[in-house]
Amino acid sequence: MHINQESTSQGSEIRRQLRKMRLASLMEGSTLLLLLAVAVPLKHLAGISVAVSVMGPVHGLAYVLYVWLLAQLLSSGDWTQGEVIRMAVVALIPFGALVNERAFARCERDLSTALR
Repeated sequence: MHINQESTSQGSEIRRQLRKMRLASLMEGSTLLLLLAVAVPLKHLAGISVAVSVMGPVHGLAYVLYVWLLAQLLSSGDWTQGEVIRMAVVALIPFGALVNERAFARCERDLSTALR
């Protein structure tokens, strides 16, 4: 993320967006992990298909939230073209949201340091 000399209120807003993005990243990655490691084996090994019926939509909602927040964050215009492409591509890869979470944490830390 390219950090400009922004006003404190703009910096606070970006930090708030980054925190929301980190939370959405963790939710998306966690629900995928639960879906693949718990629900799918329960369905195929124990015949309990309700686990997938519950976790599938939960993960779907978490993914949609993640993509929606990512679009909002990227529309702020503070990201390089390479960062935008990386975040968009990684969002399509299983567990990619967890990779992006670390990037968001790093950006949040850098922003906090730059605004001090």
